[in-house]
Amino acid sequence: MKTALVFIIAASLSANAEPVSFFRDVRPILRANCVGCHKPGKTKGDLDLTSYAALMKGGKSGDTLKAGHAESSELFTQIDGTEPEMPKDAEPLTAAEVAVIRQWIAEGAKDDTPADLGAAHRLAAPPVYRSAPAISALASSPDGAVLAVAGWHEVVLRSGDGEQMLGRLVGESPRVESLAFSPDGKQLAVAGGAPSEYGEVQIWDVADKRLVRAIKASVDCFFGISWSPDGSKVAVGCADKLVRVFAIADGKEVMRCDNHIDWVFATAWSRDGARLVSASRDKAVKLIEVATGHLIDDLAKPRDPLLCIARHPAEDLVAFGSETGQVRLHRVAPRGGRLAEGDDKEESSVREFDRLPGPVHAVAFSPDGALLAATGAKGETRIWQSGDGKKVAQIPSVGCALFTLAFSSDGTRLVTGGTDGKLRIYEAKTGTLMKTLVPVPLEVAAK
Repeated sequence: MKTALVFIIAASLSANAEPVSFFRDVRPILRANCVGCHKPGKTKGDLDLTSYAALMKGGKSGDTLKAGHAESSELFTQIDGTEPEMPKDAEPLTAAEVAVIRQWIAEGAKDDTPADLGAAHRLAAPPVYRSAPAISALASSPDGAVLAVAGWHEVVLRSGDGEQMLGRLVGESPRVESLAFSPDGKQLAVAGGAPSEYGEVQIWDVADKRLVRAIKASVDCFFGISWSPDGSKVAVGCADKLVRVFAIADGKEVMRCDNHIDWVFATAWSRDGARLVSASRDKAVKLIEVATGHLIDDLAKPRDPLLCIARHPAEDLVAFGSETGQVRLHRVAPRGGRLAEGDDKEESSVREFDRLPGPVHAVAFSPDGALLAATGAKGETRIWQSGDGKKVAQIPSVGCALFTLAFSSDGTRLVTGGTDGKLRIYEAKTGTLMKTLVPVPLEVAAK
């Protein structure tokens, strides 16, 4: 019955003067139903369905389709029928969806993917805000002169104390997930993208407020961007479960690691730049060899999903925060061997800090490494001495989720941001609130 309905719908589509579009009609069906199992980092049957080019490469069984011949194309036969083979362990495609794919193949399986995927998101002018957008990321420049604040499609640059607007870096990506200044402070790396479309890394010249390079890859946003110590590369975590490293000079991907099995939210480099630490929702903290992309070891026993990471500025130590509110400190060093199931040994462990009341969204060290701060979903922020774990300050909840925080370059101030779109600046050693401000320009609605 379903197959007959497919042919009826396909006939109706064929009568339509406009051919079926891969980008507009077929791609959304594949993304909604198929790419969960057929994408980079998880290519079941060696088949990637995230793009036209990847689809046409085929998989372990050979060609995915034969242009002009739907009934002999595996892409169609796997989804057709009363009990289709695909999607595996999920609801089958509707008759209308199957008919769209059949008709596209019958019409020649042509590619109409735009050459510039970001064009649909490009703004003609800086965004106009009637209310403050949520602040997803913050970064303070090494010299303390600039505070970078994430907005919608942009990064707002303010003076180090937050008082003055210095500029607006407007890019294509609607979402800005992570910010990091280069070691010399001359460039700002921005990670984000368009959800379910692409991930993007933007490299900006801070002084000239000029986009130096935009790097698009993957099929979803990038997270947790970090610079190599020599400033030549950046690393990102990805929603496709990969860890990627890009060269700043030409934007090429120079490393890829596929050892995670869930979204990767954070990265941090070892002091010598030879190793990379990544943290994922799969509960793992991975230590990766940058030259090869090979896994060296897990830094900790998997306990709970991990959301953020920060490296000590002067030592090979990383702090990471979890979905359960726990903050832990570990050495960036391989243990004697991989953990066996049930083995509680954690040779790289340094200490645990007292648990926050909800998921930890951000951790940060002060520039001298003496203090460690964490904040999260319940709006509470805590500051500890990193050396012994003693709590310095406990800042009460601000009444909304907080996503990010950053120390000033001299370590005297701590800035937080979250869902209410406000920057809150605290005295780092006491947790005393110094000022609150909205970092973006607001347009007053006409009465």
